[in-house]
Amino acid sequence: MDREARTALTALWERRWPGTEPVGYEIGPARDVWVRFHSLPESKRYPDDEREYAIVLERYNTVLDELFAGAEVHVLTPRWSSRESAPRMRRDAKHWRSWLQTDDPEPEFRTYCHVFVERRRWRRGCLDGLLRRVADDREGGVIIAGPGLRRLYHPYDGGADVYLASTEERDRLKERHAGWLSPYANGL
Repeated sequence: MDREARTALTALWERRWPGTEPVGYEIGPARDVWVRFHSLPESKRYPDDEREYAIVLERYNTVLDELFAGAEVHVLTPRWSSRESAPRMRRDAKHWRSWLQTDDPEPEFRTYCHVFVERRRWRRGCLDGLLRRVADDREGGVIIAGPGLRRLYHPYDGGADVYLASTEERDRLKERHAGWLSPYANGL
């Protein structure tokens, strides 16, 4: 990713999601366009067998299809390290940005977050490997973002936080998948 593309993506992120870093859990549920879906029945957090993995992937892919079918998406994947320079990543993911997340007088205790971005055309199942790692809590902070960063999908171990372009769009999505919502009033 060249400097111009990084600058443009950063400006777009800051315009759409001001005051947040491009890491899924940094965005938070306080926005009026947010909804959380659980990935297994009865809010079970982790799949135990292939049948449950199939449910998790079906739920992830169903919502992703509704949000991004046929569109080009940005797959944002953070990595953390004690080094200021970005670690190596898959060749199709390009380094976007880095920042000091945890400062400490001792360099070995400092934590830097490095976010990589990959652009790809969305099709059902194209991210199943990544989504499965997320479901197992082996990958975290991932965001799948649509064109213009207007819609964000943040899968996590146990579900997904979805940020939509409007409250009306959020409400329609919640209605279609009411059985996947949290039983708690706060939506968590």
